Amino acid sequence: MNVHVRLFATLSAYLPQPADGDSLTLVLDEGATVGQVMQLLQIPEDFPCLTVVNGRDAGPERVLADADVLTMFPPLAGGA
Repeated sequence: MNVHVRLFATLSAYLPQPADGDSLTLVLDEGATVGQVMQLLQIPEDFPCLTVVNGRDAGPERVLADADVLTMFPPLAGGA
């Protein structure tokens, strides 16, 4: 199955080459999880990040499906 992965800010350093900007498409086995994608991309388990699949919060145990979009970004802070 194909899963589109988008990594933002400091997470983009974990994109393998050749990546298309901040994203790539991975071919994964059926039943693959968000946590397995993180392992595949060598993102440390303790790296603080938010994960979203198809616009909804998703934890590392979330099973992915064909054509899912996995987006990951570090927590944001700031404001006035």
